[in-house]
This record gives sequence, C-alpha cells and structure tokens, in this order.
Amino acid sequence: MQSTRRKLTLGALSLAAMPWRAQAQAAYPNAPVRWIVPFPAGGGTDVVARLLGQAMGKALGQAVVVENKPGAGTMIGGDTIARAAADGYTIGTVDVSTVALAPSLYAKVPYKPEKDFSWIGGTTVFPFVLVVHPDVAARNLGELLALARARSGELKYATPGAGGPNHLGMELLQRTAGIKLLHVPYRGDAPALQDLMGGQVELYLVNTAASLPYIRAGKLRPIAVSMARRSAVLPDVPTFAEAGVPNFEAYAWQGLAAPAGLPPAIVQRLNTELNRALATDEVKQKLADMGVEPSPTTPEAFARHVAQQAAQWGGVIRAAGIQLEG
Repeated sequence: MQSTRRKLTLGALSLAAMPWRAQAQAAYPNAPVRWIVPFPAGGGTDVVARLLGQAMGKALGQAVVVENKPGAGTMIGGDTIARAAADGYTIGTVDVSTVALAPSLYAKVPYKPEKDFSWIGGTTVFPFVLVVHPDVAARNLGELLALARARSGELKYATPGAGGPNHLGMELLQRTAGIKLLHVPYRGDAPALQDLMGGQVELYLVNTAASLPYIRAGKLRPIAVSMARRSAVLPDVPTFAEAGVPNFEAYAWQGLAAPAGLPPAIVQRLNTELNRALATDEVKQKLADMGVEPSPTTPEAFARHVAQQAAQWGGVIRAAGIQLEG
C-alpha cells in the first residue's frame, strides 16, 4: 500500500512539474546566450560567429555573447561546450577538427562527439583551393601532378598546422594521384602564405577566405578547387574532378552544437533561427565577401555529416600514421 501511495505521489509530482518544464522551454531564452568559439578573436570563425550571433540574437530577443576559447586543436572550446548545462544558454562552434578529426588524431580527447553534444545544424563551409607560387612551372593540375612525379618528394606544400583538414587533404591527394610531396607545417595561414609568396614552399591547399586577396593580386596562381562544385568567388577555377582527379574533396566546415541532452524544442528553435540568419541577404553577402559559403542543415543532417566525415578522415589519418599530442 505504501509503495502504491509512493508511486502515486511521485507520479503526481512528475505531472505537476511538466507544465513548469514546458513553460520554461516556451519562454526560452530569458537570458543572454553564450556562444563558444574555439579560435582566437578576429579570425574567420570568430567573425562568422559574431555575424550569426547578432542576427540570431535579434530573433531570440536576447543577446548572443561570443566567448573565445582557443587552444588544443579546438578541443578546449569543444570541451567547454560539452561540459556546460544543457539548458540552451551555452552553444558554440564546432568544426571538422573538433568533432571529426580529433578523436582519431589524439590519444586523449576530453569529450566523445557521438554522445556529448546536441547538434543544432551546419553553419558554414570554407572552400579550399590549391594554389602555387607564380614561378612554379605548372598552369593547371595535370602539369602540377606531372611536375610532382618528376620531382618526387621534392615539392614542398604548406599547411597551417599538422593534422588539420589542409594537411589531411594533401595526404589524401598524394594517395589519390600517386604523388609524393614534402610537408612543411606552419602556425597558421598567415606565415604559410608569406613563405609561399616568398618561394620557400611551392604549393598550398588553403581556404579561399585567407588566399583570395593574394589570388586577385596575382601573387598566387589558383590550380583547382577541392569542392564538388566551383567556388562562386573563383568561378574560372576548375574543381579537382573537372581537372582530372575525381572523387577528391577537402574543405573546412563548421556547425553549431550544444551540450548533450538539450530539449528538442530548444534544438529546433535554435536551428530555425540559425537557418533564418544564414538565409538573410546581409549575412549571405558578408560571407560571400569573405569567400565563405553558408551551409544550413537540419540537426539530423548535421549529425549524419559529422559521422560521415569522422569515418572518412579517420581512415586517412590511420593510413598516414598521423598521431598528435594534445
């Protein structure tokens, strides 16, 4: 009898709590929302987060405050998101490195992407373009690959750091095209681009946002875009498939995530406002000016994308024997 009464009492309390929970979710948000960015202030990811946060904040009726948490290959930012309360007041940018590469690159990752995040949706894609110094004797991909085979292991390619999508993209290209190149890692795009323009390295698979000003100034020669379609900011540059290397894609992508267990109603609200922000003319124009493409998705589609990318690049990492220390 006592057990029955206890069950009834617990059931009544649970039912009584349901309207309060529903009301709390319906009122969301009633305080500022924190947006974690796993990179320093001033970079492309930070600019995109502030742009989207401002647009979403207007729609949500609350300020969206960007907080930069750089370091450890974006894992500090990812861990900050994963450890926050699942109430919708901490969200943040995750990128290909945070949730698709880190689990295969590092022996210790402080979170598990498949269980520690709620996926909100895709935000942006940073297309990559293979560029060379103007003195390199190759005006197209076929000529560049022929040069690489003739000088096997001699041509040097830059990356903004080991283990990133630029590095892995070049590892994949070497296996796909049957060539051998020499990897020269830098600490970011800026020094890598300076050495490329100075002739210390010959080629670089780099995002269009960083390289576009130098391409337009004639300081770098674009060879091919590593996307399925041509870039709107480089319409005359062929894709790798068009240039003779099919089934090769490499690019940086980002999305919005929150801690695991975020109520579905809040996930849907954030996804709706994110996609609305990405669809505005102002946001689309500012992204285009940066050489960045909007990438709106449903939460489910973004979850599938994360899993697919983790599987694909995990295979490349293992084949190349790349292991980094966090």
